[in-house]
Amino acid sequence: MNWMSEFRKNIGISTEKLAKEIGVSVSYCEKIENGHRNPSYNFIKKFLKRFPDADIKHIFFDSK
Repeated sequence: MNWMSEFRKNIGISTEKLAKEIGVSVSYCEKIENGHRNPSYNFIKKFLKRFPDADIKHIFFDSK
C-alpha cells in the first residue's frame, strides 16, 4: 500500500471522493496509488491545500 491509499483509507474516503476534493481525475489518483505514476508538483500542491495536516514526507524521503 502506498502513502496515498493509506492516507485515503485512514480518513475513510474513496479514490473518487479524494480525486473530486483535490480536483484531479480518478484515473490519475489510481495511477498514483498503483505506483504507475508519481504525483506531480501541482498534485501535491492541491493535495496539501485540501489536506494541510497530511504528513507526506515519505513521498520524498524513505522512512526506513
